[in-house]
Amino acid sequence: MQVKVRPGDTLWKYSILFGVPYQLILDSNREAIPQALAIGDTVNIPGYMWAEHTVIAGDSLWRIATMNGVSVDLLIQSNPGLQGGLLSIGSKVSVPRRVTSRVVEPKREYGYGSLLQDLNRLADIYPFLRRSEIGSSVMGKSIPEVVIGGGQKKVHFNGSIHANEWITTSVIMQFLNDYLLALTNSTDLGGLAMYPQYLTTSLSVVPMVNPDGVNLVVSGLPTYEPYRSEALAINGGSENFDGWKANIRGVDLNKQFPALWERDAVQGPQEPAPRDYSGSAPLTEPEVQALAELTRGSGFQRVLAFHTQGQVIYWGFEGLEPPQSEVLANEFAAVSGYEAVRYVDSTAGYKDWFIQDFRLPGFTLELGSGVNPLPIEQFGEIYGHTLGIMLAALYM
Repeated sequence: MQVKVRPGDTLWKYSILFGVPYQLILDSNREAIPQALAIGDTVNIPGYMWAEHTVIAGDSLWRIATMNGVSVDLLIQSNPGLQGGLLSIGSKVSVPRRVTSRVVEPKREYGYGSLLQDLNRLADIYPFLRRSEIGSSVMGKSIPEVVIGGGQKKVHFNGSIHANEWITTSVIMQFLNDYLLALTNSTDLGGLAMYPQYLTTSLSVVPMVNPDGVNLVVSGLPTYEPYRSEALAINGGSENFDGWKANIRGVDLNKQFPALWERDAVQGPQEPAPRDYSGSAPLTEPEVQALAELTRGSGFQRVLAFHTQGQVIYWGFEGLEPPQSEVLANEFAAVSGYEAVRYVDSTAGYKDWFIQDFRLPGFTLELGSGVNPLPIEQFGEIYGHTLGIMLAALYM
């Protein structure tokens, strides 16, 4: 929500007036110079949306303010055209309404369009959220990253590196919405205060690493060539893509990282396939290149890659993981009920590469149980187990 600066207004005053932490006001107005606000300037207020009230007989500013849970001063600030508080029946009054419920819609088949729709909603309401594009998919879809907070501790989440595991994006997006709600409403999440984490932690999220593959699973074949014919051929002529994990070119993105890639490559398919084809070399695919470049340049101190299924937390690679990995993995297991497993016969994955190259904690989280793609009916149960893991990743 945006407001116009009046005489005497400051960002600190807006923090008091709207009941939003000052740092969130600052971070929502990065281009502004707090000491040099000019009358008429536009200021972003996070966590609010405009509503419209039509004046009826008996209305007063006090009554309208009370009905909407705001102060009379805030109502006047939002309607500078009001003269002496006089209202005429049928006139419109703009009311700043605090957002207290989710705007993300995760409980649906969650394709790339759903992701962009929800990211746009969050960016509009929470302008302190930083959004960028880390690269593009094979088909040219931008791969978004969002960052919340600016602290020294740097944590990274990513989801949907495998196409038929798209429910991981839904889980991540609901967590982002809940985190943002807790920040602007000064409420707890999972019994924990979120604002201290905003000040101390920088959370990077790539919600959907593999947008082309996700859309193939959720929406079916693309409409244009050569991707339509190639995907159909790779899938053996079947238009059922439920078993598809790869990107649109039939390369398994979580078998593309230079962490014993050669060992992985000889064990799987030797040509494009719906799953398990490691590619002709490491890092050939643009989605993986984008994620690797982001990771190299961002200084992440721990990374969590969200997958399905199995209710397992994998946390080791070739003995290269630091001691803190076990501590974190045990905490993740305690708060989720999942099993922490140090080693699995896995190579060339994102977690493997992160541990190998940075010697820092990396985790593959296998959410839920059953056959991929997991049904959306499992969403509530999966989110309940996963929330504690995500909070622990921020807090510990």
